[in-house]
Amino acid sequence: MTSLQLTEYVKRPQVGKIGKAVNIRSNFFEVTKLPNVTIHHYDVTISSDMPPPVNRKIFEQMISSYGASDLNNARPVFDGRKNIFSAKPFPFESRTLDVSLCVDGIPKPNRPIPVFKVKIKKVATINLDELHRFLEGKAAMSNNCLTAIMSLDILIRHKPAMLYTTVGRSFFTPDGSQSLAGCLEVWRGLYREPWFTMMINVDVSATAFFQGIPLLEFVMKILGLRNPDDLRRSTPPLNWVKVERILKQVRISTTHREKSDRSFKITGLTKTSASKETFKCPKQTANPRDPPEEEEIDLVSYFKKAYNRTLNFPMLPCVKVGKTIVLPIEVCKVVPGQRCQKKLDEAQTADMIKFTSQNPASRANTIKSGLKILNYDDNEILRDVGMKISSEMAVIEARVLPVPVVSYHPSSREASFTPRDGQWNLRDKKLAQATTLGSWGVVLFGTERDCPKIGLEGFIRDMIVACQEIGLNIVNKRPHMTYANPHGDIEATLKQLYVHAGNQVKSQPQLLVCVLPNTGVPLYAEIKRVTDTVIGISSQCMQVKHVRSPKKQYCANIGLKINVKLGGTNNHLGTNVMPYVTDKPTIIIGADVSHPAPTDTTRPSIAAAVGSMGPKAARYAATIRVQTARSETVADLSGMLVELLKGYYQSCGQKPERILVYRDGVSEGQFANVLKTEVASLRAGCRRLEANYKPSITFVVVQKRHHARFFPYERRSRRSQRQLPPGHLHAGLLGTSRPTHYQVLQDDHKFTADELQALTYNLCHLYARATRTVSVVPAAYYAHLVAARARFHAKGEYFSDTMSTETAETMDHSAYAAVKGDLGKVMWFM
Repeated sequence: MTSLQLTEYVKRPQVGKIGKAVNIRSNFFEVTKLPNVTIHHYDVTISSDMPPPVNRKIFEQMISSYGASDLNNARPVFDGRKNIFSAKPFPFESRTLDVSLCVDGIPKPNRPIPVFKVKIKKVATINLDELHRFLEGKAAMSNNCLTAIMSLDILIRHKPAMLYTTVGRSFFTPDGSQSLAGCLEVWRGLYREPWFTMMINVDVSATAFFQGIPLLEFVMKILGLRNPDDLRRSTPPLNWVKVERILKQVRISTTHREKSDRSFKITGLTKTSASKETFKCPKQTANPRDPPEEEEIDLVSYFKKAYNRTLNFPMLPCVKVGKTIVLPIEVCKVVPGQRCQKKLDEAQTADMIKFTSQNPASRANTIKSGLKILNYDDNEILRDVGMKISSEMAVIEARVLPVPVVSYHPSSREASFTPRDGQWNLRDKKLAQATTLGSWGVVLFGTERDCPKIGLEGFIRDMIVACQEIGLNIVNKRPHMTYANPHGDIEATLKQLYVHAGNQVKSQPQLLVCVLPNTGVPLYAEIKRVTDTVIGISSQCMQVKHVRSPKKQYCANIGLKINVKLGGTNNHLGTNVMPYVTDKPTIIIGADVSHPAPTDTTRPSIAAAVGSMGPKAARYAATIRVQTARSETVADLSGMLVELLKGYYQSCGQKPERILVYRDGVSEGQFANVLKTEVASLRAGCRRLEANYKPSITFVVVQKRHHARFFPYERRSRRSQRQLPPGHLHAGLLGTSRPTHYQVLQDDHKFTADELQALTYNLCHLYARATRTVSVVPAAYYAHLVAARARFHAKGEYFSDTMSTETAETMDHSAYAAVKGDLGKVMWFM
């Protein structure tokens, strides 16, 4: 087992007091009785490197074979990899056991059953006394406590992990599964994690699995076909590149052989069809004594000869499994229970959201019902060690923070106000610093059949009216408009629109408005690549369905985006709401690292940082770096900080005396490394500007990827159906349906708990493209948007289903272009 390390971070100076005290429920379940036994820890090594599900089968077979004879009738638990824990000691210090198990299922008469050598070695005896003292407040957290908690975690999760499909800390079952668009289905599961306070965090989770169906049907779903005969067509050509990308690494079994349950992993598709796929096999001779001969035979003929199986789709490619084996698609089926780690498309994401959306009361009930899966009350392993877990959600004390004053332009009828329920509207309000739009153009990617010119002109008029009502000054009310082919040369189209828009009013264009036929990524990505990195102009995309039936609220929201993209400010907080930011020059920085999908081995990671450009913390500039894939830290944070500090000085004429960083995308296991490297990089960046420039640095990690959820205390009232309103705070957690966890790693400023909590919550009212409170502080939100947007800055169709693997493998850092010109000074990423 890797040794556990305890790292000390800055301690909370005191408990916060401001706000209204309330009680809420949370999805934590108390460990009402903690074991007081000695736990024996063993290291286990299995001769073959297998995934955890197979290792668990080997462990289960080992207990069945040797439990009574060699293991002292103990009931040990296993983490699926390297660690065994047992409340009863084994009668040895070290031993190797031979375990026979047919991993692929039914054993073959001509193939011996595999034998795994399982080496067990005792490494430690864990005494829980120190953990008891820590929980009683009589001792500090130590590495021994961490080891004890890990052992209890495995004790709790062992039985569900043996019974259900596990993904991380979640257990999934196909019961109640639902099909997603294409070849996937969504399974509901239960997430479970122990906390240091001896609470068990239990939450519902969901993830996508490949449907366990015949491979032919699976391919049809990928291609969007309803009739198997559609696979025979030649025009339009079927997208086999897309099929191959999805099929790679999917595990299949075969149907053409009796009593065969062996599974294979797909490595690709053949270039030729089954009818043209040939190989050599032994030729049958009249006299068995004749020397063996080989004959070349095609796959179709072979299946007819060997299995009396006529292939109905000989024109289809075959799947490649292993180095030399190819199989016709129609004799394969997808092994059920395989998690899909590829990114979901738009339709699948929409289906997933529908499946997982639950109001608080429904979610709480699902969690309570899910406890039956964990079955703590009837768990013989927990009984053996004397551990009991409550079945009731914890009731905790919380506070509702006071709502800040939000301000718009003084000419507004209601220039300053206090939002209610975390939202407001733009009625009778003017933007705090509205901009002027003089030169711009509009392109609709489609034809007049998609949207007639009179309809497009009508929408533009409505949009102009809505923008002017919130304060934007739109000088040119009849911009140049054109139609374009969404599958054509997008770069050429946008360059022509830029020229025509500029020639119309003899002025450099400020904005290109693009109307898209749908929400597909490839067209949107190419538009943003061209406008961000080739032309250097802000762009505003919208779907044609909104243009056909314009709504005033939609048009006003478009105005919010346009204003900040042109350098304006939408709103700010009232006077004296943020003294930390206003009494001394302070820059608020958000940082994030975006990684490629888990199955993507070709694309790099992208680091993004944004910095506030003034004392109102309402306008931000961004900077980007492309770095080594899956590098968790921001590699050039020093250089990025220099850019942002220079921008702040150019904007305000002052050097920041304080730096407040909100760092997104960091898990607890990365805290120590991020604290060590990134805080040092920030200080190095300051020294690059001036040797004695030493502003105070406060470094806060922003975490959304957790499973703590809060619910109204009243179980049977109407309020229990609703989300908790914004501003609820408990132990550093604040927000709405998914609260955000803020963890302070470095604090030179010496914030009080009330100061930092209030500042963070107040900043959440300044998200530029919404009139509501957001749950993540805007600086971190913007950094996330910038990192995601920078993915589109690579030249080529990197978001197309037709991109081949070979094309992807040619990508490197140079494929990503920088944001052009002065565009980087405004919020182009909104």
